[in-house]
This record gives sequence, C-alpha cells and structure tokens, in this order.
Amino acid sequence: MFVDECTIKAQAGDGGRGCTSFRREKFEPWGGPNGGDGGRGGDIVLVGDDDTNNLVDYKYQPHWNAGRGEHGMGKDCNGREGKTRVLRLPLGTVVTDLATGGIVAEMIADGQRVILCKGGNGGWGNTHFKSSTHQAPRRANPGQDGERGEFRLVLKSIADIGLVGFPNAGKSSLTARITRARPKTAAYPFTTLHPQIGVIEYPETYDRLLLADVPGLIAGASEDRGLGHRFLRHIERCTLLMFLLDMAGTDGRDPRDDYATLLKELKLYDPALLKKPRVVVANKTDLPEAAANLVKFKRRHKSAEVLKISCLSGDGLEKLKLALRRRVLKHGGRTRLAAGAAA
Repeated sequence: MFVDECTIKAQAGDGGRGCTSFRREKFEPWGGPNGGDGGRGGDIVLVGDDDTNNLVDYKYQPHWNAGRGEHGMGKDCNGREGKTRVLRLPLGTVVTDLATGGIVAEMIADGQRVILCKGGNGGWGNTHFKSSTHQAPRRANPGQDGERGEFRLVLKSIADIGLVGFPNAGKSSLTARITRARPKTAAYPFTTLHPQIGVIEYPETYDRLLLADVPGLIAGASEDRGLGHRFLRHIERCTLLMFLLDMAGTDGRDPRDDYATLLKELKLYDPALLKKPRVVVANKTDLPEAAANLVKFKRRHKSAEVLKISCLSGDGLEKLKLALRRRVLKHGGRTRLAAGAAA
C-alpha cells in the first residue's frame, strides 16, 4: 500500500522530578542535602531515510511518544534520560505543524536529523538550593513538560526525472524497460494507481538517475479529476520533466492535443512546473500511424525536443537514456553514484 500523506501526533518525554533528600550516615549528623536531578525527557527526532519510500508506517500508527525522564534519587543520583523516539521518513517529506500552518522540516538528505519535539528538562534536586544561610532546603523542582503537537506529513518524491502522460501512453512499460522497477502493465487506463520510483542505471559511468512515474493525467486533473491530481506533487522537485505521448493515437486521441492538455494541467496546478526543462518522448513509433502524427506534431510544436521510441520493440531506448542523463546534468541536476562503484 502506498501512502503519501497522513497526520501524526507526537509528544516528547517529560522531564523527571528532582529529589528532596538528605545525607544520613553514621558520624555525619549534619550531612546536608543530596537529592539528585530528574532526567531529561526523550526527543522526537526525524531522520531522512533513502531506503523508505512511503508513509504507510505512520498512517496506521499516528501516535508517537518518547520516553520520560526518571525522577532524581537520593545520594546525588540523577535520573536517567528518557529514550529518544526516531521517526524515519522518506526523502522529500514535508512536515507541517497543524497548529500554526508553518513548515517545520523538509527531509531532503539521507541521514538528515531534525528534532521535531524537544524533551522537557529534568527538575533540580534540593542539592542546588543549599547555601550558607539555607543549609537544609526542602525544595526540588518538577520536571518540565515535553513539547507536543500534531503534524501533517506530505511526501513529495525527490527524483531527477518526472514522467507524465495520459493513461495508456505506455508510462509503466517505459519504466519497466529502462529501470528495474516492475509496475503493473495492462491494456486499460489507470493501471498505475500510485507513483513508481525507478532507477536508470549507467554501468559504463557508474551513474544512476531516479525516475518518478506519475499515474496517468486526464483533462481536469488539476481540478481533482482522475488519479493524477493526487500525485502532481511528486514532480515538483524533479530536475527534468518527460512527456510521454502515444504518437500512434491508438485510443483515438491526437498527440498534439494531449501535449497541450498536459501543459495546461501542469500550469493550473503550479505555473512553476512549466519553467522546468522538458523533453517529449514519442512512443509506439513502430505503428504505421505514428509517422504521420509525428510530422503533424512537430509542425504544431516546433520548439519541442522529440525523441522517438518504441517500448514494444525497444527502439530508441538506449538513445533516450543517454539523452536524459545529458539533459539532467545540463540543467544543474546530478547523477548518483551506483552502489558498488569503484571509489
């Protein structure tokens, strides 16, 4: 199950109470105060985790508490600190405080640590209150309460390339051909029900790029129609947008109109998306109708860079992979060093 948005309640641990105690030993009739301090409460800590890809763990476990600090004890023994609770979040998660509406964290790097809620400090024992004029204090502080709050987690996938297109354009097939991801493929619309993240590998240079396959868009996606509107956020952080078009028009659609509709929906969702570099990929060029449609498309969209492929035969896929790597690097993106690559 894929979950990319949920709400959690987090509460850091309370601090332990300070202790009121006096030293009472043989031959020490005036031993004085020896109450220890309470332990500090545990924090709620967010950690970016590259091995996590969705928020399903937090959908069904919305309450997260850290350990409270132990109370202080006699003989100047301080209480133990509360156990910290670590929440591992996928990269691209935006954490918003529901009380203020402000963004408190964005997890963008593997291993990134953010304290979401701080644990309360432990109270002082009566040892801290002794003085030359107050030698037997019977005062100790209570521990402070830990921070708490309600937060919304929204996942915006961090990928190099965002793959968008109409249903049945061949997005899942393309993802399966150029990455190791294995999305469901079938001859009906909306086969993909949630974003797929695939890795495009380049063995010769030990590079790899992340590809985000967004569920098929339709006209009105920005107005909450179809499935794609739920997942447009997953292409906000992409360096490059790849528009996959059914150039053969097998469902009776005109690829020229499809491209115009996709641009319109992205603009309605967020105009900044149209400022991203993009490449148009013409799929199903092995079919006889594709050649005439491609000529018409280039005549109407003269500025669009078009790459021809066929997911069925595999034609043009290697050329596409090289072009994607070149475009990502050109526009300020970076490739990731493949696992096991030589230093």
